[in-house]
Amino acid sequence: MRTNRTRAIHPTVTTHPTRTTHRTRTTALAAATAGLALALTACGGGSATASGSTATPGPDAKPVTSGSTSVSAPPATGSPASTNGKTAAGAGTAGKGTPVTPANAGSGDAADDSYAYGHPCSARNLTVKVTSPQGMPATVRVITVTNNGSTACGLDYHPAVGFSAKGAALGIQATAPEGLGGAPAYPVRAGATAYAAVNLNPSGGNGPVADEINILADGSHMPNADGVSLPLAKPGSVVKPKVGLYRTNAGDSLKTL
Repeated sequence: MRTNRTRAIHPTVTTHPTRTTHRTRTTALAAATAGLALALTACGGGSATASGSTATPGPDAKPVTSGSTSVSAPPATGSPASTNGKTAAGAGTAGKGTPVTPANAGSGDAADDSYAYGHPCSARNLTVKVTSPQGMPATVRVITVTNNGSTACGLDYHPAVGFSAKGAALGIQATAPEGLGGAPAYPVRAGATAYAAVNLNPSGGNGPVADEINILADGSHMPNADGVSLPLAKPGSVVKPKVGLYRTNAGDSLKTL
């Protein structure tokens, strides 16, 4: 007797693994400040000038040196000297100015201010110096930032400034004027120099004596590595220091304090 057997058909199930795509967002630091002391062209050794200490970064990141005399009168002048981009201890705090991010960034001729508003300065194209000009209060030093590039560029409204003594950061930052506004950046045309006055001790009080100033030309756009530490030809007591806005001469910057 034949028995009919029913064959069960089991369907084959194919499982497709779920693919997960991880996207990594990279946030780029605009350095179109970047890049905020000093021709910070790449970290090379500094040389002394009659007007004070000078810094221009180059690739070797060697210590900077300083001049021992001061200029005769503001604004300070002098040809750029080569130095290196030594990290500025205590000068990495971003300034209070509005970042260089206008809606029309990139417009204008390369020599115009409008072009500078959309193109932050690169540290490798800047030379930074610190001077003690005669005719200024004894507690005032003047920072100069020269654009050695071939196009205009924009800086934050003022440099970020800190202080050191015997190689150790004092943890003191210079404060800038409040309520800044106007243009989206301070424009520096090719070959031009920006001046920022720094008052180490506006009140004349007692405080630690700084023998070195730490400068980041553009605290809003430059990394701390673009800062430089320059010896002060005239060390001074630091108490609630203030930094002025960038201007075309030292006297006008001093008026903004």
